[in-house]
Amino acid sequence: MAKTNVAILGLGIIGSGMANRLLSAHFPLAVYNRKRDKCIPFASSGAFIADSPRNAALRSQIILSMVADDAASRAVWLGENGALAGAAPGSVLIESSTLSGDWIQELAAKATERGCQFLDAPVTGTKPHAASGELVFLVGGSAAALDAARLVLSVLGRDVVYLGPTGSGSLMKLINNFVCGVQAASFAEALSMIDAGGLDRSKAVSVLTGGAPGSGILKRVAERMAANDFTPNFALRWMAKDLRHALGDAAAKGIHLQTAAGALAVFQQALAEGHGDEDFSAVSKSSVRRSNSTFFVEPSSL
Repeated sequence: MAKTNVAILGLGIIGSGMANRLLSAHFPLAVYNRKRDKCIPFASSGAFIADSPRNAALRSQIILSMVADDAASRAVWLGENGALAGAAPGSVLIESSTLSGDWIQELAAKATERGCQFLDAPVTGTKPHAASGELVFLVGGSAAALDAARLVLSVLGRDVVYLGPTGSGSLMKLINNFVCGVQAASFAEALSMIDAGGLDRSKAVSVLTGGAPGSGILKRVAERMAANDFTPNFALRWMAKDLRHALGDAAAKGIHLQTAAGALAVFQQALAEGHGDEDFSAVSKSSVRRSNSTFFVEPSSL
């Protein structure tokens, strides 16, 4: 049975893993990346290297975007030679980036105007999960669109969680990431108390990671810190971005996420110290340790 033609827009850490998975499963694949040199390695495996998102979409029935933020998503879908202009009516557009709820709703409306189906389907997982097809897709949109995309998603991930109408997947991803960000930021603050109190850091960290607080995130941050390895699987700047989006989406619903605001303050300090391009576990190096270093983030400023 002929396999569906797929386009991947964005070949960062997750997008490149997705592209390799589809090629290994022999899906006809078109790839596009703003920096063309990232596309070149995929040509030898049979991918079509598109010179624009539009040309990638022209060849594909399923078009998936995995980019950094709202601005990058808007550019690949609606910019000059954007993918939406090349998408045929009936094709399935999948936005797997972690984005604001407002932009997801706008993009879904544009897809409907074009006669396309749309899924917001961000993922949980990082570089190794993308490479091995172990991502988890958090999906919002119509059940019919999901059925059309399910075979492709099954190659890219170990699970697909259908959460409801458009925007549901993106909302769940923001909730997931703000909870992760809060845990990582609390660990950074815990380290400051450990150091200020003169405790043996390795013993104290083992108590935290081996006891009730020892979540997967806490263990991951502690392992990275112990190895002094902050090579990005998920960059710190993107966690800060997701915390901002979570605060903004919650504020629109009349909710103030106090813990997320505090976590964002810690991540903002880590950004100011130059850790933005490191793995988000580098928040453990943040120097937000005293009351005069604390930021308060009003939702209206997001």
